[in-house]
Amino acid sequence: MQVTTVGLDLAKNIFQVHGVTETGEVAFNRPLRRAQVLAFDERLSRCLIGIEACASSHHWARELSMLGHTVRLMPPMYVNPYVKRSKSDAVDAEAICEAVTRPTMRFVEIKSEEQQALLSLHRARDFVVGQCTQLINMIRSLAAEFGITIARGVQRAIEFAKTVIDGKQPGLPELAQDVLRVLSRQLLYLHNRLGWYEAMLRIQARLSRQAQLLQTIPGVGPVTASAVAATIGSGRQVRSGREFAAWLGLTPRNHSSGGKGRLGKIRKMGERYLRQLIVVGMTSRVRKVATHPERADPWLTKLLQRKPARLATVAMANNTARIMWAVLTGDEPYKAHAA
Repeated sequence: MQVTTVGLDLAKNIFQVHGVTETGEVAFNRPLRRAQVLAFDERLSRCLIGIEACASSHHWARELSMLGHTVRLMPPMYVNPYVKRSKSDAVDAEAICEAVTRPTMRFVEIKSEEQQALLSLHRARDFVVGQCTQLINMIRSLAAEFGITIARGVQRAIEFAKTVIDGKQPGLPELAQDVLRVLSRQLLYLHNRLGWYEAMLRIQARLSRQAQLLQTIPGVGPVTASAVAATIGSGRQVRSGREFAAWLGLTPRNHSSGGKGRLGKIRKMGERYLRQLIVVGMTSRVRKVATHPERADPWLTKLLQRKPARLATVAMANNTARIMWAVLTGDEPYKAHAA
């Protein structure tokens, strides 16, 4: 039988593959071991293969594409409605095979190895930032038990850690000093390692044309620019700037019915890491309005006069996400509108 569509359910060792013909007849639904996947698909005639966008999916999409197949990655949440009753590998593969043929299905662009390598650098940096935050909170809480308060800010915590290592906290018991000294050394090591990650990100941002274009947007630095460029590439798989902002979770919830529009808080769905970076960048712009009002965007100044700072920050993040999409798809730097 001529197989036209295949659904591939990925796993660590045992994969499930479901194939149908042009008439919709099931040709096979069988498990495969990891070493059998490429050999099995190589024997198939060129067809459409659907895969859920999950761990290792981009690797398998690249491998199957080199065999001549048309590979489509789909978000798992969009595949889930096609699962019939109980969950199993065979049912999941069938659902993937059904979902990939839907004309309204949204697909994920296959990432290159270079994009994934850059994103691994971002993930490692984010992991180290989380570890630094945990250590700072631990040092603060332990020092507070002995009546020592550390001022707010990462730099103040780093300075306190250096005094502990140098033995300049004589009021603490010897055992407490030993515990804080070990934690302080770990914090300084991670803080230095974080500097290495950020230096590497700045280098990668200089090597990417897309990242350079994104940095022409106010409030977008090398870390945010390289993350966006590595995640969506040219941005042409997204149909509009609003769709990109919605994918980031920066658009309000819609509870409209009966011709009445009701908008709520932002959805906070989609790519959490990119949303966090963009919101942080816009927060710095909002803070500069108070320190340097002469340099502030007039639109942002008027917005802050009418709305709270956090709401203005999210509105700026939404607007910036749309600008990012326009810059990437237009392949040209940002140009501010004349006032």
